[in-house]
Amino acid sequence: MRNLSIKLSPPQLLILVFIVFVFIGSLLLMLPASTTESLSFIDALFTAMSAMTVTGLVVVDTASVYTVFGQVIIMALIQLGGIGIMTFAVLIFMMLGKKIGFQERLLLQQALNQTSVGGIILLVRRIVIFSLLIEGIAALLLSYRWVPEYGWGQGIYLSIFHSISAFNNAGFALWADGLSKYVGDPVINIVISFLFIIGGIGFTVLTDLWYTKEFRKLSLHTKIMLFGTLALNLLAMLVIFSLEYFNPGTLADLTFMEKLWASYFQATTTRTAGFNSIDIGAMESSSILFMILLMFIGAGSTSTGGGIKLTTFIIIILAVITFIKGKQEIVLFKRSIHQKYVFKSLAITIISVLFVFLSMFILTITEKMDFLQLLFEVVSAFGTVGLSMGITADLTIIGKAVIIFIMLLGKLGPLTLAYSLAKPTAAKIRYPNEDLLTG
Repeated sequence: MRNLSIKLSPPQLLILVFIVFVFIGSLLLMLPASTTESLSFIDALFTAMSAMTVTGLVVVDTASVYTVFGQVIIMALIQLGGIGIMTFAVLIFMMLGKKIGFQERLLLQQALNQTSVGGIILLVRRIVIFSLLIEGIAALLLSYRWVPEYGWGQGIYLSIFHSISAFNNAGFALWADGLSKYVGDPVINIVISFLFIIGGIGFTVLTDLWYTKEFRKLSLHTKIMLFGTLALNLLAMLVIFSLEYFNPGTLADLTFMEKLWASYFQATTTRTAGFNSIDIGAMESSSILFMILLMFIGAGSTSTGGGIKLTTFIIIILAVITFIKGKQEIVLFKRSIHQKYVFKSLAITIISVLFVFLSMFILTITEKMDFLQLLFEVVSAFGTVGLSMGITADLTIIGKAVIIFIMLLGKLGPLTLAYSLAKPTAAKIRYPNEDLLTG
């Protein structure tokens, strides 16, 4: 790792390591022991990338095409991708008593999207402990529901698989219709949604909540994530409930309580989780368009989810409001937000929009499908959500390749990819200002 790090920047090395593990996963998924039928390389690569990027989009049915061995490979890739390859590597280094050098800390800083290398090793320990603890508790709760239904062996296996998949916001399920059979089940709805909401909030928020006893002492990032997540989830639930209430393909035939559970689940799952309890393809176009926005926003920084991130979206909205009000700085919870974060948020959003547009441009040429279905698929891949309107398996090879790239972009982040191609440099010369007509 040290020799590579001399020649490659942290973003470049991060991308390289990630792609290597995806290819290893692809080869493992093509083994006869992994599948019940022959699998093409592009389909194996798609599955491996979807698992490593914790997306959940599938071109073949996970339960019927992959054996238990293949499903365990997928589960391992999900765990690696969710918690992070470099997190596991550093954990192994620490267990072997190896010293973690500055280059490795820089790589971790990039992988975990931290502003500095200070306390990065402590954060790694906390990430691993929190992840395994939460997944373990959730698996026990799910087994309470599934062991009586499927027996001890199958029930425990289903609980572990879906606990890992949900906490890492992967969205892989071992039923062809997702969790539709449990649309009104309180235990499944609460446990699964709790897992992907906690996973989507971000590890820095979790550690801040764990070690900070007073709300006023919480970091600004934590406060934004908590209030933003609550507000967006409630708004999304009300919108989906209203738009789908009379839709015979989704909520119309359900009881009132099942309607509420289904609305809640679909509202929260769009924040990069990827599970579904109703038929996404049967939803109203207005609901689909709203869900596309939610998927594009995504989860929180240093979380297992993707998208431009909730804090990015909120900073841009606050910047617009601040400009309209004629103020000079963004203030939230009696704290001002530095202008560099506004520039960073704009860069992330614009790069993301450009990649989504480019992907859509290619897919509208290669795929003979409805525009809204393609847009939903692309944004779902970018947000590492995994929801689909049912077109994933019908994509051409080019279409699958485009989605594979977008999943990689969504997981690593647009700025990581940009930094890997162009090294940021500080300006040494300042020029005079001049007025410019805009708007």
